[in-house]
Amino acid sequence: MQPLLTFVNNLRIQDVLDVIIISLMIYFLLVWFKNRASRFVLIGLSVVGAVYVTARFFQLYLTTVVLQGFFAILIFVLVVIFQEDLRRLFERLAIIGRFGGQSTASTKRGDTEILAATATNLARNHIGAIIVLKGKDPLERHLGSGTALDGLISQELLESLFDPHSPGHDGAVIITGNRITHFGCHLPLSTNMGRNGATGLRHTAALGLAERADALCIVVSEERGSISLARNEKIRVLSSGLELRNELEKFYRELAPEKRTASRISLELRKNTREKIIAVALACILWVTFGYQKETVRREYLVPIEHLDFSRHFVLEEPQTREVKVILSGTTQAFQLLDSGSLKISLKKAGIREGRQSIVLTGDMVRTPSNINVAAIIPPEITVTATRYLPVSIPLEVTTTGKPPRGIAVQKISVDPAAVRVFIPGVAVPGKIKIQTEPVDLARLSEQTSFDVTLRYPPNVKFPDDKVPSTVVTVKIRKKAGGGDQDR
Repeated sequence: MQPLLTFVNNLRIQDVLDVIIISLMIYFLLVWFKNRASRFVLIGLSVVGAVYVTARFFQLYLTTVVLQGFFAILIFVLVVIFQEDLRRLFERLAIIGRFGGQSTASTKRGDTEILAATATNLARNHIGAIIVLKGKDPLERHLGSGTALDGLISQELLESLFDPHSPGHDGAVIITGNRITHFGCHLPLSTNMGRNGATGLRHTAALGLAERADALCIVVSEERGSISLARNEKIRVLSSGLELRNELEKFYRELAPEKRTASRISLELRKNTREKIIAVALACILWVTFGYQKETVRREYLVPIEHLDFSRHFVLEEPQTREVKVILSGTTQAFQLLDSGSLKISLKKAGIREGRQSIVLTGDMVRTPSNINVAAIIPPEITVTATRYLPVSIPLEVTTTGKPPRGIAVQKISVDPAAVRVFIPGVAVPGKIKIQTEPVDLARLSEQTSFDVTLRYPPNVKFPDDKVPSTVVTVKIRKKAGGGDQDR
């Protein structure tokens, strides 16, 4: 019981959230790859992962090292193998919540009747056709050529588009909602026709799109006069128009489900029960293997001392000790997430007073994650001198150099701002502190001129947030001409 109690005592709310998030990610991946051909590759990678976890648990050094090297390049392998699947996944994430039921149930039933009747009539007359019903995935990047058409679904329009004398009869018709958006489109070809046991260019194209998007493709065979349905990487021949009508109604229900009731929510919770159990079990195994570590390690860091800000009207003179050694304790995993560059000793909680004093350094002065503790600080205390600073407003003095050119006199010199707010030591006399501009050269004047200048101030003067304000000096001149003066 002791190991179990230790495990429970070390369990944190962050660990529970960690397992829940990983469980959800694994569950969605399992559901996503459930009906996909690439799921067998995922199963193979899962077997390799299970071998690695087992080798790590039994401390099989060579096997662990070899598999670690394999997993180092696994990300590139996954991108190559699951390129199309990952692209679909990211597209689906980008459009979550943007699609809903775009038409009423009666309109959907009307569309179903039109599509079923059209496909049946085309099959009876041995006229080839591909009708693509758009799902939630975008189709633009899969379509080659095609002509835009914004027309309401009707049997007459569909049959005219697939008429053998129509220039676009060999292509596919794209339907979004209850509108025909494109016709004469070329679809990507499938490379898995042998596995599905279907032949013909139209069937190959329909299956190629079904492998890349969640669209439903209706294929009418010109040679056999049959109707096939391609979806979710599979294609099959339908027995009748009634079966097609049922499949279309099912597709529309999935595309825009009815309002959920309590019984429907309960049914959704019972769906994919096996995948949910596997996801939770895998997440727990991964957390125990990689996340849960009861061994505590100690690590040392040189941490700088953070000075007080001016909001407390104190300035800390440079201490002899600018950084101290901090010993932290925690699990190896916790240190992997630690940003050592963010560690600082903050003296804001030290209760600084004016004058020379010793400050005891405590663990709460170091900001660390909750799963890392401060074991020791060396040295345990430092000596500093704190000087009280008071806010005052001091007028700026403009300094000049040189003389104006011949025939020009200075009429007025102004500075903006006229005064600045600064902090000065409490023992200083404000009237004896001067803040001056850098010298303005009057010899260069020929007209009214404004100068961006820097300020000169004593070292014991501090600006708020250490930001020296920008200062502008404007010199207005008076030009002497014909024995009189002229303002410029």
